[in-house]
Amino acid sequence: MTGNTKHVVAYTDGACIGNPGPGGYGVVLLYGQYRKELSGGFRMTTNNRMEIMAAIIALRTLKMTCEVDLYTDSRYLVDSMSKGWVEKWRSRGWKKPTKGEALNQDLWEQLLDLCEKHQVEFIWIQGHSGNPENERCDNLSMQAAMQKLLSPDQSYENSNINQNPLA
Repeated sequence: MTGNTKHVVAYTDGACIGNPGPGGYGVVLLYGQYRKELSGGFRMTTNNRMEIMAAIIALRTLKMTCEVDLYTDSRYLVDSMSKGWVEKWRSRGWKKPTKGEALNQDLWEQLLDLCEKHQVEFIWIQGHSGNPENERCDNLSMQAAMQKLLSPDQSYENSNINQNPLA
């Protein structure tokens, strides 16, 4: 990245009431003096899908190429991206070496595409440990999951994946 690239700090979280169940995501974006909060939810989804969706929303919101420190309390998200698991799953046609098909392919594809545009470092932080921005994201995601008339998570609801509560 060039010296003109903006540096953004993103905090993300996902939540689900039941797993699967109604879910939501929360995002806090920080750039200098600017702050943006985002949230949304789906009527039937999983916690892991909401964790990935929060990262997607954070990166999709950025209008130009940025360097991003993305903080999340999701080991699933951090390890899958930082350890290169997602790229390996994609290169194998979304197959894991020993555990069958990789879950959440639709969201991983979107996240990988966004990571080609932005330079992203995924950073794990302990959830519910008093970090104000992580706590805010948790609050945003839970509020979103509790909304009435949530939209469908089409990919989840239209696939066989909804038989797996760990997706």
